[in-house]
Amino acid sequence: MNRPGLGISLKLGATLAFSLMYAAIKLAGEVPLGEAIFFRSFFALIPLFVLAGFTNGLGNVMRTKRPGVHLLRSLAGVSSMFLNFAALETLPLADITAFSFVMPIFAVVLATLMLKEHVGIYRGSAVVIGFCGVMLMIEPYGGMGAIISNGASKGAGLALGGSLFSAFVVVFIRQMSATEKSETIVFYFMSTAAIAGALVMIGSHVVPDAQMVFWLVMSGLFGGVGQICMTYSYRYAEPSLLAPFDYVAMVWAIGLGYLLFADIPQMMVIVGAGVVIAAGLFIVWRERRLHKKGLPLPASV
Repeated sequence: MNRPGLGISLKLGATLAFSLMYAAIKLAGEVPLGEAIFFRSFFALIPLFVLAGFTNGLGNVMRTKRPGVHLLRSLAGVSSMFLNFAALETLPLADITAFSFVMPIFAVVLATLMLKEHVGIYRGSAVVIGFCGVMLMIEPYGGMGAIISNGASKGAGLALGGSLFSAFVVVFIRQMSATEKSETIVFYFMSTAAIAGALVMIGSHVVPDAQMVFWLVMSGLFGGVGQICMTYSYRYAEPSLLAPFDYVAMVWAIGLGYLLFADIPQMMVIVGAGVVIAAGLFIVWRERRLHKKGLPLPASV
C-alpha cells in the first residue's frame, strides 16, 4: 500500500519514541545494565502483543520457518543494545544518536562482504567519506588511539560497536524479510533480549524504587511503540524515501538532552555527524535513482 505521508509520519514517530526511550533510561538513574535491558525488552512486548491482537493474532506472531536466522538476528540486536546502553552511561543523548548514524555506512560494507552486493565507485566513495566523518566524531574523545587503548573515549567506542552490530541486524533482516513477518522478527528479538537481561541481572541488580520502575517501564513502552512505528512505516513507503527521516532523531536528541539533562553536544561530533549524514543521504539518493530507472547496481557505477 503506497501512502508515503503516513509512512513518513510513522517514521518520525519512531525516531521520537526511540529518543524518549533513551531519555527514560537516563532518567531512571544508575541502573545496572542487565536490569535496564530486561525492563526495556520485556515491557516492549506489551505494545507488540496489543498490535498482534488486532492484526495477525498472538499465535501467528510466534510462527517461524527460520529459527536459526532469528537467533543470529537476535544475538546481533542484543549485542547492539548492550553496547548502546553502556555508552549511554557516559555520552550525551545527541552524541550517542550521532554515532548511530554510522550504521548505514557499516551496512554497505557488510552487505558487500556477506550478501555479495556490488558496491561501485559512488557508494564506495560515500563509505570512505562517511568514515572520515567518524574520525571527526571521535576526535573529542581522544581519537582512534584512545578508543583502542580504552581510555577517555570508552563511550564512543561502545557506541561505534553498537552501530556495527546494528548493521549486522540490517543484513540479517534483509535475509529474513521474504519469509518472516515483521512482528515475528520483533518478538524473537525482544524475547531474547529480555532473557539476556534477566541472566545478567542475576549477577548485578538493584531493588528499584517507584520512580526508577516508572522510567524503566516507560523505556520499554517507548521502545515497543518505536519498533512498531518503524516496522509499519515500511509498509506504506519505500525505505529509500524514509531513510533521510532517520536523521530527525538528532533534533529530538539535542532537544531532550538540553531540556532534561542540560547536555551540550560536542561541536566536532555534530560536524562529523553532518559528514556521515551527507554520505548516508548520498547512498540513499543513488540507490533510489537506480531503483526508479529499474537498473541493478553494477560494480562499475
